[in-house]
Amino acid sequence: MSRQCNAAFVVVLLSGCTTLIPPYTTPDNSTLPAHYQQGSGKKSEDAALTSEADKTWQSYFPDPHLQALIRQALLHNHDLRSAALRVRQAQAAYRIERSALTPTVALGVDAKRSRTPADLTEIGQTSTGNEFKAGVGISSWEIDFWGRITSLNEEALQQFLATQAGHQAVTISLVAQVADAWISLRELDKRLHLANVAQANQSESLRIFTRRFEMGSVTKLELTQVQTLLTQAEALTLQLQQQRDLQHNAVNLLVGQVDLVDANYRPVADQTLVQPLDAGLPSDLLINRPDIVAAEHRLRAANAHIGAARAAFFPRISLTAFGGLASAELSDLFSASSRAWNFAPSLSLPVFDGGLNQANLDLANVRKHLAVVEYEQTIQSAFRDVADALANQHWLQQQLSVQQQAVEIQEERSRLALLSHDRGRSSFLEVLDAERDRLQAQQQEVQAQHALLRNRVALYAALGGGSRHVPNAPLLDQPSSTLFSDIAEE
Repeated sequence: MSRQCNAAFVVVLLSGCTTLIPPYTTPDNSTLPAHYQQGSGKKSEDAALTSEADKTWQSYFPDPHLQALIRQALLHNHDLRSAALRVRQAQAAYRIERSALTPTVALGVDAKRSRTPADLTEIGQTSTGNEFKAGVGISSWEIDFWGRITSLNEEALQQFLATQAGHQAVTISLVAQVADAWISLRELDKRLHLANVAQANQSESLRIFTRRFEMGSVTKLELTQVQTLLTQAEALTLQLQQQRDLQHNAVNLLVGQVDLVDANYRPVADQTLVQPLDAGLPSDLLINRPDIVAAEHRLRAANAHIGAARAAFFPRISLTAFGGLASAELSDLFSASSRAWNFAPSLSLPVFDGGLNQANLDLANVRKHLAVVEYEQTIQSAFRDVADALANQHWLQQQLSVQQQAVEIQEERSRLALLSHDRGRSSFLEVLDAERDRLQAQQQEVQAQHALLRNRVALYAALGGGSRHVPNAPLLDQPSSTLFSDIAEE
């Protein structure tokens, strides 16, 4: 019995010593530019030599109400919950593949009683027999000489890690989406406030002009001009209120709960919603962006699958073994003479499969090439995301400066037009045009301000902001109660 155990131990040691996985080489990233077109490519002095991935999302979005919404979204958003469960699914698949590396040892107790008819026995008499067994056994365990199971195990591991990185990408994207939706809601609030002020002013002007018309000091044309200005302000107010209600619903959907948005809340200043970001170097994207990390893990998984496809050309050796006690009588089962064992290795060598193994190998190679292309494309898309955000930041700042000047000019024009009309030097039509243009300029200034803030959010997501502080999804060995709470608290 000891000789058989030693032989099985040697087989276990030999198992998995060989792998046919090709050596992994990271695709060439030399085509990645050294710096961004709109950036210096150097860390600013106040960046404290830290990348954006080293900061938490709370440092990007310091507004307390926005932080509360993001926490709620991280707890209740359905897309994030689905991503976390996909991580658990991938982990379970990896554990299934890993279990094939070790034999399944089962303890069995069997009892059998059989009756054989007389015409089937050698002595021509009915025979009744018993058989009792107790022991441990290994059933059809494949010995991984060529690394087929090891390759599949490595593939499953890399797929699991890719899914985990994908969960981090979804988390960062969700934080950015909530911030962007919240900023859009605040933009509509501010635009709606300006429209309400304009509507109130025009209502007062209509009251005054109606009284003057009754006294005969203004014409019917001037009265209708004031009415026109009021109806335009009312129409704008209704449109903005509709957009705000829709945006409110969008925020609630992202957060995962209804009516968490405080309609009366106002931030201290719009500038506090998002902190300025340092773009850093393009090479930082390779380690900060979870989608790039996930793409590389998928590439490693495709590379590992080639090893499994290569191993299919070699013989498969499986082992079935049993050791224990066997007896025809239950009373004799545990006697010294009842010891029994069997050792049954088997070998299967593919001879003709209609080209199946070669087709699987070709498919594995093609999938690896596809994974390389997807990896390179992910890097290029990431670089473009950052470059676009930096370009938008440059031009949006200039547009905001122009819009601020336009508001100042339109306010002065409106004041002068009204003064000129009161002195009888011009018609009210000039006042009407000036008021309409001033409201439009104010609306455009608010839009430019918040477009710049939303672009900062886009830059946050493009840089993989806070990726080093985004926790991994809870795994199968963690309690279900902590499935999402750790993510929200991070």
